[in-house]
Amino acid sequence: MRAAVDGLRAAVPGLLLALTVSVLAWAGERAFVAASGRALVEAIVLAILIGAVVRALVVRTPARFARFALGSAVASGLLLECSIVLLGAGSDLRALVAAGPAILAGVVVIVGVTLVAGTCIGQWFGLPRSHALLVAVGNAICGNSAISAAAPVVGARRDEVASAIAFTAVLGVAVIVGLPGLIPLLHLSDNQYGVVAGLTVYAVPQVIAAAYPVSLVAGQAATLVKLMRVLLLGPVVLVLSFTEHHAAHMKWWRVVPWYIIGFGVTAALRTLEVIPAAAGDVVRETARALTVVAMAGLGLAVDIDAVRRVGPRVGATVVVSLLLMLGLSLALVRLLTVS
Repeated sequence: MRAAVDGLRAAVPGLLLALTVSVLAWAGERAFVAASGRALVEAIVLAILIGAVVRALVVRTPARFARFALGSAVASGLLLECSIVLLGAGSDLRALVAAGPAILAGVVVIVGVTLVAGTCIGQWFGLPRSHALLVAVGNAICGNSAISAAAPVVGARRDEVASAIAFTAVLGVAVIVGLPGLIPLLHLSDNQYGVVAGLTVYAVPQVIAAAYPVSLVAGQAATLVKLMRVLLLGPVVLVLSFTEHHAAHMKWWRVVPWYIIGFGVTAALRTLEVIPAAAGDVVRETARALTVVAMAGLGLAVDIDAVRRVGPRVGATVVVSLLLMLGLSLALVRLLTVS
C-alpha cells in the first residue's frame, strides 16, 4: 500500500505539468475560435506541440525531466488508454460491419507488405536485421508499443530500441500536423481520410490526434481501422517468436493491450444500444478531455536531443516506409471505393 502511495506522489509533478499544458492547449483552441470562428488547430494537436516545446525549452535536461517522467508517462499511457475505452461508447460497430471484410483484408495485406518491405528497406540502408525489423514493426503496427513488444523477440539492442522510438515519436507529430493537408489536395471524404489516417499514422494516440479534429466520422473510421492494425500485434509477435533466433517464449494474447478489449466491449454495448446515443455523446466528450491531457504527456516525452542523435539511416528507413504505407492506403481507399 505504501509503495502505491509513493508511486502516486512521484507521478503528481508530471501529471500537474501535463494538466497545465492541456489547459494552455484548450486556451489556444478557444483563441483560434475567437479569432477566426473555428479551431484552426485543435487542442489535441496543440497539446502535443506545446508539450514538446516545454520539454525542449523549459525542462531541457534528462535530470530535470526525471521529476516529471512518471507523471507524463501516466498521462500519455493510462489516461489515454482509459480515453480509448470511453471512445468505444461513442463508436457504432455497424459502420465497421458495413465496410465489410475487404477493409480488414486490406489492413492485413498492407501491414504484411510494410513489414517485409520495411525490413528490406532498412537493411538496404545498412541497418542490422534486428534494427530494421524493429523499425518495420513500429511502422506497420503501432509505433512505440509494437517496438517495445518486438524488441526482446528480435534481439534488438537498447540503443536500437531508443533510436526507433525517438524518431517515430517526432515523425508521428509531423504526420499529425501534415496529414490533414491531403484532404483538399486529393479530394478525400472524411471517411476516406479516416481510413488513410488509421492505416498510416503510427500510434493510437497519434491517430486520434490526426483524425478527430477533422470530424467525428473521420475519427471513428480512423480509430476502427487503427485498432485492426493493433490487433495484429499479437500474431506478428507470435510469428517473429518462431522465425527469429532470439525469440522469447511469449504468448500472443499477452501483448494485446487491455484497452483494445475495453474498446471492443464498450463499442459493442453502444452498437447494441445498451449505452444510448445521448450517453455516448457525453462519454465521448469526456474521452476527448482525457485525450488532450494524454497528448500533453506525449508531447512532454518527445526528446529533441535524442532525435538528433538518431542516424540518417534510421530516419531514411522510417520516412521511406511511411511513404510506402501512405501510398498503399490511398490505393486501398480508391480500390475499395470507400465513400
